[in-house]
Amino acid sequence: MKFQTPLSSEDSARYAALIEQGTTITRHAELLDWLQGDVQPFLPHDILLAGWGNFQEGAIQHDVVSVLPGARSYAAGTDGLPFLLAKFHDRWLAAGRQPCSLDFSEFEYLLGQASLPGSFSGSLRGMRSVLIHGMHDERAQQDCVYVLMGAKDIPSEPAHMAIRMLMPSMDAALRQMAPLPQQRRPAAAPLRGAADDACGLSERETQIMAWVAMGKTNSEIGAILSISGFTVKNHMQRIFQKLNVFNRAQAVSKVTRVSIYG
Repeated sequence: MKFQTPLSSEDSARYAALIEQGTTITRHAELLDWLQGDVQPFLPHDILLAGWGNFQEGAIQHDVVSVLPGARSYAAGTDGLPFLLAKFHDRWLAAGRQPCSLDFSEFEYLLGQASLPGSFSGSLRGMRSVLIHGMHDERAQQDCVYVLMGAKDIPSEPAHMAIRMLMPSMDAALRQMAPLPQQRRPAAAPLRGAADDACGLSERETQIMAWVAMGKTNSEIGAILSISGFTVKNHMQRIFQKLNVFNRAQAVSKVTRVSIYG
């Protein structure tokens, strides 16, 4: 069992003030001002990613809070964010559901090879360090993860202590604020569903098609799924046969139609 270093009276007062400020937050702009203002000395970061839902099935919703251009909740290029959040969730579980610090370079392969300036992936590519913590919502029976990303190092201390102290305030603030227009929709559909049942795709083929739909190349998909690009190519040939199509665009179109119309 880990015992935390007791807070000094000065730090206790500063955390109490931050938590009190957090109780007044009801809008994304207010949350951004809080995170990029008085919270920064304790949790220096450039991007906050929040993810919640069923991580095992891939049914994940998300929010992004940042001043960086392109780092917006539903900016172009965020389609793959649930997969990245799932990776972060796995690392948090492996850390025993305790705060954990990571080097973002080991996750950069998920961004693909090209990133347009000002795009979501371009903003993430500039990140260096990651701090992850989360909680389990017993009422909704789902996990919530909060990921702080910085272009510079996020020191383990005071950051690990700070995220323990302040994450409940982040969580409460996000639950209170009205969802963005794009968030008034169901969570992303699980990876397996109507499309693979109707088309006869295997679970692996369904995973591959999810990445194909996001524009990933065979080599990129192979790196993500820990298989060779040649194996991905063979899977794609079988997918074309099952779907009775001739190229990737037709395959994506057909799988999408089946997902929507059944």
